Amino acid sequence: MDFAALMSKEIAKAKDGSSNNDTTTKTSSSTTSTAEPAPKFISRREAEEQRRAAYLAEQKRLQEERAAKAAAKRKREEDAAEEAKAREEKRQKLAEESRARREAKAAEEERARRKRLGLPEVAPEGGDDKNSKTTQDDDDLDDDDDDVDIPDDDDELRKKLRELGEPAVLFAETLPARKRRYRSIVRGEAAAAVPIPTTLRPVEEKDMKVPDKPPPASDKKARRHLFRQLSSYFNMVLREWEAALARENNADTTAGQQAIHAMVSSKDTMKPLFRMFEKGDIDDTILEAIVEIVKAAQERRYVDANDGYLRLSIGKAAWPIGVTMVGIHERSAREKLHNGERGHIMGSETTRKYLQSIKRCLTFAQVRWPPDDIRQLMG
Repeated sequence: MDFAALMSKEIAKAKDGSSNNDTTTKTSSSTTSTAEPAPKFISRREAEEQRRAAYLAEQKRLQEERAAKAAAKRKREEDAAEEAKAREEKRQKLAEESRARREAKAAEEERARRKRLGLPEVAPEGGDDKNSKTTQDDDDLDDDDDDVDIPDDDDELRKKLRELGEPAVLFAETLPARKRRYRSIVRGEAAAAVPIPTTLRPVEEKDMKVPDKPPPASDKKARRHLFRQLSSYFNMVLREWEAALARENNADTTAGQQAIHAMVSSKDTMKPLFRMFEKGDIDDTILEAIVEIVKAAQERRYVDANDGYLRLSIGKAAWPIGVTMVGIHERSAREKLHNGERGHIMGSETTRKYLQSIKRCLTFAQVRWPPDDIRQLMG
């Protein structure tokens, strides 16, 4: 065999093998590229936008869930409130029906009893209340309006109110209330002249002497007259006090300013007491003590008046002095320190202030109206 032919044959054989390998490699590469695509690279901006969009979507979902929960809770509360309101209305309705049945049954039994005993029929309850209220209003007018000419005719009364520049009729105003309003307007100038304006008609100085004890609460006319006496007396003392300070004319000094301040403070703090006098709503214990103090002051027994003030303000309660508890053992009779008779009087700030004002009035009264007995002067 020729060497050149052999080499040519080997070279051709080698070329056929390499071409087959290239074809296999190309086929494998094309198959791989078709099955697994090359990874895609994104920029930082696109990644941030995707993260932001995901965050916003999550927040929106959470907000919708919270809103749904709040709406459900609000609906449950509204339903519970409606149910409670319905139960309360039903309870009130049942209570009213039960009360109406009891009242009707009691009225029927009373009518049967009166018929059995031969007594007259009872007037309707509403009419009795109205008549009694009208009678009480008329009694108050008779007690307070004896020095004011108030026309009995309603048309004439309205005409006089219009002449005074006031409304002829107020909403839901009755005739006695209109008479009281006319009386207040006519006496407006006189009421403005007193230190503490009040709707109680003042009495003259000769009629200011109060009784030893206040009348019972059932005697409304006598009790109202007592309130007029007390208000007139305190207004008289305050008016004399104010006039005395005006005569001294020492407002530039420290003592004068303190005296004026004490007088003005007394007028302000005694207004609640006057409102109680007008309404007739005052505790009997306090009223008895005030009557005792005023009576003693009118008789110029200022030491006795001061004793009454001390009994009212301090009382007979035992006050703790020194050590009240030693160790773990309770002191003997310690319970008496808190079981006084009137230890609660000064607990109210309003009561404490007008009682102190009464004490200041006593201090001025013993200077303005000195006692005959020097031993009745307070220290």
